[in-house]
Amino acid sequence: MDRLVKADVKEVNLTFTRGQKSTATFRLTNLMHTMSVAVSLSTTNPSSLSFPNPFSILPPLSTSSFTLHLSSDHPPLSSPPDTILVRSSMLPTGKAHQDDLRRLFSKPGAHIFKDATIPISLVGPHVIESLFSPPYNKSLEVSFLLSKAISGCDESEIMNLLRSATGFGNSYFVSALIDAGADINHRDSNGQSVVSLAVQSGNIDSVQVLIESGFVIDHSIDRFLHDAAAINRADLMKLLFLGFGDIDVNSIDSQGRAALHVAAIHGHVEVLRFLVSMGGNPDAVDYNRWTLLHCAASEGHHEAVEFLLNCSMFVKYAVNEDGKTAFALAVEKGYSHLYDMLHLGDALQRAARIDDVHAMKSCIAEGVNVNGKDQNGWTALHRAAFKGRIESVKTLVSNGAQIDLLDDGGYTPLRRAVEGGHMQVAIYLMAHGAKANVVKSNGSLKGFEMVPFNLDCIKNHPSLVTTPLC
Repeated sequence: MDRLVKADVKEVNLTFTRGQKSTATFRLTNLMHTMSVAVSLSTTNPSSLSFPNPFSILPPLSTSSFTLHLSSDHPPLSSPPDTILVRSSMLPTGKAHQDDLRRLFSKPGAHIFKDATIPISLVGPHVIESLFSPPYNKSLEVSFLLSKAISGCDESEIMNLLRSATGFGNSYFVSALIDAGADINHRDSNGQSVVSLAVQSGNIDSVQVLIESGFVIDHSIDRFLHDAAAINRADLMKLLFLGFGDIDVNSIDSQGRAALHVAAIHGHVEVLRFLVSMGGNPDAVDYNRWTLLHCAASEGHHEAVEFLLNCSMFVKYAVNEDGKTAFALAVEKGYSHLYDMLHLGDALQRAARIDDVHAMKSCIAEGVNVNGKDQNGWTALHRAAFKGRIESVKTLVSNGAQIDLLDDGGYTPLRRAVEGGHMQVAIYLMAHGAKANVVKSNGSLKGFEMVPFNLDCIKNHPSLVTTPLC
């Protein structure tokens, strides 16, 4: 005979519930027909897993239940798992005190039978939640621990765990829970999907798993591009466009805002650039008539404002439902670093055109970029020279205007002055270093043989003989 008792299970599943006493029960049967048996129960982890009464007596052919107790606030996960050791010994008298039984099993020998070694599996959703966190989430044995823990979860618990896994951003757990039967197309009471949670967590692998597992997008609810825009993840957006071929780059939320609005609010230029390249509308407005530029300017995002102005030079004049431009919003918030791009540059150009030297000096005092360009690449000096505004030209040059900047047509201010027939301005510019032979060639400055006008004609013009050069 190799054993005296038999367990009714090959494995004990203990459901761990955080904050509550966790127990598991199994039964042992005495196989002896005429003799009582003493039983000893112990575990490989006595500090956490134990029996209130480790010693007991089973009458002949009787069966008794035994309860394993977990005394830890955290599941004592291990691989291989902890085990229960069942030992027995014949007890002819059928009676003994606990101290007697303790002494009996403390002495090794042939009278002690090792009847069973029973693995202990910790199961339930709280066990899986513990696996989400270090050190378990990077353990080589996590696959074994997870498969055991899932066996103690029902359908709703598995679904809730999937939502948690996507929030943690662990694609391995996402895959395992999907394999265990989680419904990837389930939505919560607010209509939020697990893909939305995965995108918000920024885990591109989890998003990939969910897409490949057959998630079906609902264009009336899902705003994945908005979620990705909020966390500055153009890479996630690329995956979403590949995974959902019909996703709408200009879809709007309950406020009428596109993903572009979200990117503008956060100042995420890489996302703005990507969405525009995918057909996003840089002139989009929400239900309150806020443009992307309004959103970026109201948050003080310099680089985003600059990018949006390059997308549309006229959006700076758009007003929201309160009648405010992006410049007005920047002024309200005190974002003076945006004044030049949103307003002062235009004001300087306007002043140069009408020769309003006082307004020009005011703009310069407020910090305008004197060499800022309009949508045609014209600086204020180009405009003043073309219009023949000699006082404006002098003011601009004395305040740092670059003489030989090229506009988008490849023309310098001097070339524009001659084009407008303003010889006094032309001579002033040449006296201050303007080159008569500068043109644009493949984006660089090079000399060329044919000068744009006859210098001798200027120097010998009777009306300019007495004109001072400075």
